[in-house]
Amino acid sequence: MDLKENIAKVRAELDAAARAAGRDPSGITLLAATKTQSRETIRAAIRAGVTACGENRVQELTAHLAEDAYEGAQVHFIGHLQTNKVKYVVGKVALIHSVSSEKLLRAIADRADALGLVQDILLEVNLAGEQSKSGFAPEEALGAARLAASLEGVRLRGLMCIPPRAARPGDNLPYFQKLSRLAVDITREMLDNSIDMDVLSMGMSGDYADAVAAGSTCVRVGSALFGPRPPMSSTHD
Repeated sequence: MDLKENIAKVRAELDAAARAAGRDPSGITLLAATKTQSRETIRAAIRAGVTACGENRVQELTAHLAEDAYEGAQVHFIGHLQTNKVKYVVGKVALIHSVSSEKLLRAIADRADALGLVQDILLEVNLAGEQSKSGFAPEEALGAARLAASLEGVRLRGLMCIPPRAARPGDNLPYFQKLSRLAVDITREMLDNSIDMDVLSMGMSGDYADAVAAGSTCVRVGSALFGPRPPMSSTHD
């Protein structure tokens, strides 16, 4: 694996997809999904040009923060977050992508209030209604956005989705388009309250070009950068 070459290749493909869609490539963040990666690999990715890293697991986030593994880059939390782990994440990351329930939203806001800060968040939307995935149903997203706008401890920055596993290239494009339309609808409905909604987190290693075509501003890429993931440890969040 040549990490520097992989990063350059993905970045070039993102830039080409953006230009094909009439978009400015600089408006798209390449978020390196660092699940199960070592601190040495994370540091190498940052040296090679990665400016933002996304962690899926609270345990790994905490360990890597203690090791200063993310020095020189932003860190985001992109995995499933349990309410009892909120205290380990709020105030530690630039953005939480996976706010998937009202209970979690309120827990994040309460923790941020206790710390005297405002935590940037995204609402996770379960576009396909998959039982195996968390997230707000599309019809619940506007209400969740209004709730977020009413809570002083959080700042709603946009939406995130994880579409179903695609069988063929292009299968996820309709889901990305749906999330993009939903963000527009919420912005229209909320007027001044939605002024900070500027992030659409969608697209991963197998479909990031389609996500960019549909309006993604942040793609979460792991295997296309790092290759197949190392085995996960037996310890879970």
